[in-house]
Amino acid sequence: MEFIVKKRDILHKGVVFDLIVDHIEYPSGNGSVREVAKHPGGAVVVPVFDNGDVLLIKQYRYPIDKVIYELPAGKLNNGEDPEQCARREMEEETGYKADRFEKLTAFYTTPGFCTEILHIYLATGLQELASGQRLEEGEASITIEKFPLKRTLELIESEEIVDGKTIVGLFLAARKIG
Repeated sequence: MEFIVKKRDILHKGVVFDLIVDHIEYPSGNGSVREVAKHPGGAVVVPVFDNGDVLLIKQYRYPIDKVIYELPAGKLNNGEDPEQCARREMEEETGYKADRFEKLTAFYTTPGFCTEILHIYLATGLQELASGQRLEEGEASITIEKFPLKRTLELIESEEIVDGKTIVGLFLAARKIG
């Protein structure tokens, strides 16, 4: 689509995202405003044990004031490779490492207003780390639980798993490994 950005305001430079407001003009001469949350992206891991169980984390999410099930995930550091981010986040949040990582897909979470892209990886050959979880202060309440993959799909259908990245990752893993 063709348009001209007449003015750009950076309203907020944050830890997680920046908020940008663009004032644009279409070829017709009509103006509009576009609000964009600029996010560096992230990586998501579907950790699957040899027996087919999936490792999920359970954590409190401040914006929705709820504890929910999720796949391990995290924000990319500046210039960080998504697979390295996936490995780091899985080890920190779960206390496990994996022998193999396979990229399943990447997707934009909310392209109507946000630049966030998430890279989803299937992790297999899991081994528990002697050091255990390495949680940040805001993650101190994270617990881990194992579920058979088929059960996670049932938890999605019953709305016990409601996180978008987790739903995408679990369905792709189920398709990949059966």
